Amino acid sequence: MSKTFRRALTVAAIVAACTLVMRAEIAKGDAELQFQLATLLFDETRYQEALDAYAKASQSDDPALAQRARKGKIRTELRVAEFWMALQDAEHLRADFPTDPEAISLHADALWSSGLFDESDRAYRDALALAPGLSRARFGLARSLATRSRLSEALDEALLASAAAPRDGDIHAGLGEIYEQLNRYDEAANAFTNYINLLPNKDRSDKAAWSRTQVRFLEAFEGKTPSEIDDEDAHTLHTVPFRLVKDKIVIKGSVNGGRPMDFTLDTGSEETVISRETAQRTGVQPITYTLSAGVGEVGLRGLQLARLDRLNFGTLEVRNVPVLIKNPALRGIPKREGESFSPLTFGMSMKIDYQNRLLIIGRDLPKSGSEIALPMRVHRLPMVRGVVNTNHPAYFVVDTGGEVMSISTDTAGMLEKSSYRRIPLKVYGTSGWDRDAFLLPGVSLNFDQIEYRNVPMVVLNLRAPSVLLGFQVGGIVGHKFLSSYRVSMDMARSELRMEKF
Repeated sequence: MSKTFRRALTVAAIVAACTLVMRAEIAKGDAELQFQLATLLFDETRYQEALDAYAKASQSDDPALAQRARKGKIRTELRVAEFWMALQDAEHLRADFPTDPEAISLHADALWSSGLFDESDRAYRDALALAPGLSRARFGLARSLATRSRLSEALDEALLASAAAPRDGDIHAGLGEIYEQLNRYDEAANAFTNYINLLPNKDRSDKAAWSRTQVRFLEAFEGKTPSEIDDEDAHTLHTVPFRLVKDKIVIKGSVNGGRPMDFTLDTGSEETVISRETAQRTGVQPITYTLSAGVGEVGLRGLQLARLDRLNFGTLEVRNVPVLIKNPALRGIPKREGESFSPLTFGMSMKIDYQNRLLIIGRDLPKSGSEIALPMRVHRLPMVRGVVNTNHPAYFVVDTGGEVMSISTDTAGMLEKSSYRRIPLKVYGTSGWDRDAFLLPGVSLNFDQIEYRNVPMVVLNLRAPSVLLGFQVGGIVGHKFLSSYRVSMDMARSELRMEKF
């Protein structure tokens, strides 16, 4: 009997048993069957059903089976973005099995997905101290190193993880992201192709479909260096004046040598953004579609991906620039969606001098002894760690395109003050109106030496960007947080530095 035929019989038996479970409630007494069913459902990406089956299997009287089921439940919770539930289950699992490297690594994954990156680093290293060859811990460490711009080290760790677990699709996807950050698009495309080939139901999977569009986009750069900057320009400090327009930094730039136009400095976007009208006028042809997410009721949003030949800001020229085209455009919002950019997407650092209205862009930024330095991570977007109400750490997106300081609804739900009076707000973001937004009074927020005590805080629904990023976003800090300082976002040192006027 072939392995394929035996597998087919096993699947048929489980499916048949599933019918019996529904009719006769056999599930309560057959944890092994529930575990097999959960594993099958997980492989078929039927995660909600798998979650229920793993939960039933975890009640087994067999300690080994119950442990395996608990691990499966945590992995499934992470898949469906139940970040806090996964963290609670992972904490209990690690407490029960403190020397199990896999349990420790799962705890690290849950910490990461809850936005507790610093704690997850320690947990990954704890797991590796017990099992140096543990692929998922290596992968977690690689992902963390990448957020601190240590891309060469991140690549080494990801390659070790991939060699240890060549059929782990998540690791190939992570490897693709690191290659993409290194502007090695050919290798990134190969890694994402490996990821697609390892996906179940790859011919019908939404994940596979969106990943194929990413491969198509990467392959469109064949023979070209993405975000190419001449070496001399890369190590020059480029100074560009800006205007403040409704708390947004606006500078002049040009696309493909066209006429100057206004660009908003927006570190809350992971790519340069242009409107459909600008794309048509400057000859920018869309290559494919991608998913974007932001504040607003639309949530996840499909946009076009393209490549600019040239992008100029003052004396700085960047060639072969990945770009998002806002097409289709949002309707029913107060103003037209315009152009925006962030030097961070080119791998460049920047300094915003709000006092003198100057933006300085360069690979290497000088330091001043009077600056407050906050560790900065970049995982598609720049983030710094803050503490809400003295005992709730979270990472906040540093968004120069945003006006206010905010926390997520999930973060607000953890606070005692979440039961206080809520003042309704009508807020719109990159994904339309957030009609559930509200103002929560009496919140304290601390970023090292920068403290806000008992202030009203905007609460936004950040579920969609959290799901897309793969971790719980704690909140967003924008113009209100930044504008009293000279702000340096230093990619080389992974620091957000702030110098008071």
